[in-house]
Amino acid sequence: MKKTAWLIAALLTVGTQAYADTLADIKSSGKLTVGIDPTFPPYEYTDDKGEIIGYSVEIMRSLASDLGVRLEFQKTAFSGILPGLISGAFNAEGSSLNVTAERAKKVLFTVPYSKTVNGVLVREDEVKTFSGKTLSAESLSGLRGAVKVASVPEQLLKGFNEQLKQAGKKPITIISVDSLDQTVSTLMTKRADFVYDDISVLAPVVKKYLEKVAQVGEVGPAQWMGWATRKEDGSLNKALSDHILALQSSGQLGKLQQQYLGTTFTVPASDFIPKE
Repeated sequence: MKKTAWLIAALLTVGTQAYADTLADIKSSGKLTVGIDPTFPPYEYTDDKGEIIGYSVEIMRSLASDLGVRLEFQKTAFSGILPGLISGAFNAEGSSLNVTAERAKKVLFTVPYSKTVNGVLVREDEVKTFSGKTLSAESLSGLRGAVKVASVPEQLLKGFNEQLKQAGKKPITIISVDSLDQTVSTLMTKRADFVYDDISVLAPVVKKYLEKVAQVGEVGPAQWMGWATRKEDGSLNKALSDHILALQSSGQLGKLQQQYLGTTFTVPASDFIPKE
């Protein structure tokens, strides 16, 4: 009898923890713990002083300030961000995610705060190979492409390979690494023929390695970018989404976009998750 009572109590405890109000817990503890992979400039990255900065980081810091809580980042490899979020390793995730139908099955997306389209980065001495071409999966056939592991660019290259297979053409050799720096290193050491990533991410790389690398075009669909919460964290998700939209209404989001991304755009409040 005692064993049965203990089992029932344990199950009730698990259920309570699974559906706890994370936003209320954050306010009660005075701390917001955020899992982040700070290797994705200009969205989230580490400066020379070791401080995590970037466009999305500014938005998260602003939210923490409004909530009156301390923001604590927990560095996590990008491939571990969603597993860590779902398992409860941190309150929220702070790495910029492409909003996809597949991810939306597992997590709850906030409203977007940015949009992305992916470009192709090559060594300067290879620019002529792409000169005058409209980039497509076919133009990358047989080449070696470096991408971050578990990223949307990686998934897109896999999709390109399906197209190439159906067309009877050579696939792209996909080289998956952990960070943007590693993709660039793979390119510069000639282990890859190109890097595939968001154009706003590639722009600072081009500036840093002036006359050594160049972006030669865009390929693939445009997508919205945002954060995700656990499915049961509706209150936290709403707080994040409301804050992003409030920043947009005040004009502050546009200022941050111009500062970090070099452009401005309006983010949608609904209907931003693509259909399968």
